Amino acid sequence: MLPEENTGIVGWGSYVPRWRITLEEIVETWGFNPEQPKELRVVEKSVAGVDEDAVTMAWEAARNALARAGVNPKEIGAVWFGTESKPYAVKPSATIIAEALGITPNAMATDWEFACRAASEALRTSIGVVASGLIKYALVIGSDTAQANPGDVLELTASSAATALVIGRREEAAAYFEASASYVTDTPDFWRRDNSRYPLHGEAFTGEPAYFKHIIGAVKALFAKTGLKPSDFDYAVFHQPNGTFPIRVAEILGFTKEKVLPGLVTPLIGNSYNSSALIGLSKILDQAAPGQRILLAPFGSGAGSDAFSIVVTDKVMEKRDKAPKVEDYLNRKQLISYALYAKYRRLINRID
Repeated sequence: MLPEENTGIVGWGSYVPRWRITLEEIVETWGFNPEQPKELRVVEKSVAGVDEDAVTMAWEAARNALARAGVNPKEIGAVWFGTESKPYAVKPSATIIAEALGITPNAMATDWEFACRAASEALRTSIGVVASGLIKYALVIGSDTAQANPGDVLELTASSAATALVIGRREEAAAYFEASASYVTDTPDFWRRDNSRYPLHGEAFTGEPAYFKHIIGAVKALFAKTGLKPSDFDYAVFHQPNGTFPIRVAEILGFTKEKVLPGLVTPLIGNSYNSSALIGLSKILDQAAPGQRILLAPFGSGAGSDAFSIVVTDKVMEKRDKAPKVEDYLNRKQLISYALYAKYRRLINRID
């Protein structure tokens, strides 16, 4: 029996801001190729409001996850926060979230970094810590108000959202972990140097050898470890930088498009970085039936990927309606102009 099999997802929750901007609006503003939204398979993206940041969104997602978990916040032994857009350069965000949720003071609290894979890294570690018996529950959060230089192609997809998972023992879980695997190399496809406000990227280099090589490597390592194959999975959720890459990597690995589409949220909210794959998982847990198996494969530039095999239990049914579903947030939206988007994301510096 693998250590992962002793642990599972006791509660899950997401949050998506109501504000959305269409890609057509961004294309018209900057004169991008009008065909780019079709190539990316993205229609619009979510935008954090003027009073929102990665921490406030993380709190909202975590509150939903705790509601589904039904556990006393004081029993949470670790709050691990994955982001690349934390509001403070020097000051932990995890402590703010832990305090606001009533988890402090007897808990670990850490901000994790690994581009879009930070929360996934925290997830793998939380499995080990819970399986060892060191703590009873871990709260893992991926939240980002993704940044993009105005006029850069990245602005078409960089968006805002958060997802949280409460990890605990298998007996209480809505879905348990069968196995996990990782694949990492030093591949500088996406970066931001000190004092730089916006990240830089290697354009097509971000696809191959970054995204595809690492996700394929992690998933194949999982298959080798478990003997599982694509036909054994009912759903597959990959990191979602756009609406094209997840479908393409699925086809390379032998998954049908039908297994990817139920968890593909990028066409409606863009790439929410650390929440990108996790919000897809959250959406699947909102609808999956007991006994179904999910492949989860997040990715982070720099570069690395994890792969998880997750099996849904009958407890998913009793937990599902205790908090808003991803679909509820997707349907609750209000379109804004580029001017309002620029105001909300502070793209214009005011000089008094």
